[in-house]
Amino acid sequence: MRVQAEVSLYPLRTHHLGKPIERFVETLKEHELRISVGAMSTCVEGEDERVFAALQKAFAQVAEEQQTVLLVKLSNACPTGGHQSG
Repeated sequence: MRVQAEVSLYPLRTHHLGKPIERFVETLKEHELRISVGAMSTCVEGEDERVFAALQKAFAQVAEEQQTVLLVKLSNACPTGGHQSG
């Protein structure tokens, strides 16, 4: 099933937000998904198994180094958009 997720990563207890967020997005890009990075969130689109695997890996990598919060909105009914990344 094709899904689209809107994700927001919030690294905790750090003044340097950019590096963990960049690492998270780079890991998502390794999974052949449509990625559209915005100012407040990132849209990820693809087959559900691939999206879930990418989110799990990206979160685990950031969470190994620091505490973080990941918010995810997931839909199988959203129109497609974004650009192909990878």
